Amino acid sequence: MDHGDWAYFEGQIVSIQEAKISVMTHAFNYGTAVFEGIRGYWNEDHENLYIFRLQEHIDRMLRNSNILMVRPKLSLTEIQDIIIELTAKNGFREDTYIRPVCYKSEHELGPRLHDVASDLVIYEIRLGDYVNISGLKVAVSSWRRLRDNAIPARCKATGAYVNSALAATEAKMEGFDEAVFLGEDGTVSEGSAENLFLVQNGVLITPPVTADILTGITRNTIIELARNELGLDVVERPVGRTELYVSDEMFFCGTGAQVAPVVEVDRRPIGTGKLGDVTITLQKLYFDVVQGKIEKYRHWCTPVYDR
Repeated sequence: MDHGDWAYFEGQIVSIQEAKISVMTHAFNYGTAVFEGIRGYWNEDHENLYIFRLQEHIDRMLRNSNILMVRPKLSLTEIQDIIIELTAKNGFREDTYIRPVCYKSEHELGPRLHDVASDLVIYEIRLGDYVNISGLKVAVSSWRRLRDNAIPARCKATGAYVNSALAATEAKMEGFDEAVFLGEDGTVSEGSAENLFLVQNGVLITPPVTADILTGITRNTIIELARNELGLDVVERPVGRTELYVSDEMFFCGTGAQVAPVVEVDRRPIGTGKLGDVTITLQKLYFDVVQGKIEKYRHWCTPVYDR
């Protein structure tokens, strides 16, 4: 993996080789950590790297950290400043992925959350497309999405991603690109690590935040862009499995996935089986926004260099 030379670990920026945890670390043994995935996009014309919606990502991490009682002893602004400093020190001049992790750092036995010290680590890698953004073939998983009252998907807890790994592995071993989760009630939830949208008769439809999904920042971005820039109706409501098969278009979205069209579900073509017009338009608009090309949305893009 093409990582940066520097990481934030135990209160300071250190060489990536120094950013090591013990095998006894609580988070390693019990999955007691909350993380964020944040992208930085290189704009060649501006000669700058733009971190997309940095404040929103850190705010979400701090809110989610409260669920696991793993909140770090740093403010939102302090964490933002550390990320900007770290990214500049790594000197990235290409698209970048930033991973801050709030974790239970003590060497303690017992899967509890209270009275266990926490810490923050941040590392960065160079990252292009995480999934195929030109047309995915997916399958509905036999694994169900974790319920909010079991292990909340909204939390981005590291341990919860065993659920995602099971679904994604099943799909890929069966020859598909990705998986779609159903919730315990049988309605559509999301992908293994992506939110999901459908287009039906010109209306954009997505499962609600109560469908055991991650409340995605990219999801919120797509909703805003679809409404304000394309004039689309956007409806958040429960989605039945068979609605996937009869929709005109479908796509995943997320920090990793970006905007990734889906052309086939369970070996059934979606619409024409090719990329749809709404998806193509939203994908292009999204990339223009995250690369800082649209002044109206530049406030979402934090520059790393020449601030």
